[in-house]
Amino acid sequence: MLYMHVPFCERLCPYCSFNRFPFSEDRAVPYFKNMRKEMLMLKDLGYDFDSVYIGGGTPTIMVDELCETIDLARDTFNIKEVSSETNPNHLIPEYLDKLKGRVQRLSVGVQSFDNGLLKQMDRYDKYGSGEEILERLKEAAPYFTSLNADMIFNFPAQTEDILISDLEKIIESGTSQTTFYPLMASPSVEKSLARTVGKVDYKREQLFYEIICELLIGGEKPLFRNGSAWTFNRIGGASDADDAMIDEYVVDYEEYPAIGSGGITYLGENLYVNTFSVKDYNAAIESGKMSLMGKTTFSKRDRMRYRFMMQLFGLRLDKQQFKRDFGCSIEIGLPVEMAFMTAAGAFATNNDKELTLTPKGRYLMVVMMRQFFIGVNNLRDQARSALTGEERELLFG
Repeated sequence: MLYMHVPFCERLCPYCSFNRFPFSEDRAVPYFKNMRKEMLMLKDLGYDFDSVYIGGGTPTIMVDELCETIDLARDTFNIKEVSSETNPNHLIPEYLDKLKGRVQRLSVGVQSFDNGLLKQMDRYDKYGSGEEILERLKEAAPYFTSLNADMIFNFPAQTEDILISDLEKIIESGTSQTTFYPLMASPSVEKSLARTVGKVDYKREQLFYEIICELLIGGEKPLFRNGSAWTFNRIGGASDADDAMIDEYVVDYEEYPAIGSGGITYLGENLYVNTFSVKDYNAAIESGKMSLMGKTTFSKRDRMRYRFMMQLFGLRLDKQQFKRDFGCSIEIGLPVEMAFMTAAGAFATNNDKELTLTPKGRYLMVVMMRQFFIGVNNLRDQARSALTGEERELLFG
């Protein structure tokens, strides 16, 4: 899979740790051009891809530039599926007509339908009220094979009633998939969250997760089923397939080159980070170089633990594949992790072939992935701290 990063937003949300900058056309146009150039560099290195994931930022910030980039990817590689992120204000015919056929899976950053929370997040004025967002989701659903609504739970001001109302609107929206992320914050984002929406309380997270599961996948006739520990696919919908793409593409694709400023690549034993400076990124690509700013190599145990977490988050670990790839059983390779999960009652199935999860096991994976992504956000914070001059002022004042 190829990951592309578009780091421009109309508003910078206080809870977001991804590489992002305030949008301006004079920054974005050369950036898209260089991302297309970088894509061709990968082609020259011998890469091919069957899937593309475009994240941000807001990838649809310049929809014509995005379409040109997708078209080049399809012309250059054997692409079967494109997944892109967007914001609710772009769910209008002017954008949807251009994305139709180019993007199979669109993931919309909704976060909540509650107007009070949207105002706290500084999203209400730019992206519309909860009522407007709900109507736009309904209108957008027919344009795509899969429409995913990204939601966040455990905001400090979120009550059980607000969460239940969000769930009811998701059911009403007709979206084929929804992802309910627990609020997660690296130390730097935690400070901005405390100033804007309040201090994060992890004590109620499990209760909120149980409410989500009860309303979406509970009962005799559930409306959704799990696609991952925090992704839910509507039963009978376009995403109701074992290979349906999810936002956490790292579950299905263990290796992925990333292009664009702030992209994180994982290949073989190595993790690479692209510069978080758009200025430095443009300069590197225009001079015919990649934009890597850092690299780390993982040990065999690190890679075993990564596989363990990612496959279980995706609801099933293949024990036979694990033994083939690492030369030992999971019990020998990760005895402490297996003992902990077994003692916690996390496994619904534990035989020679596979591990699957109980409801408690799914919540444990939510906690582990939340902490994993907080760790990734710490990495992003370190990369961002290297910014200087105008770019530093844009983010930090």
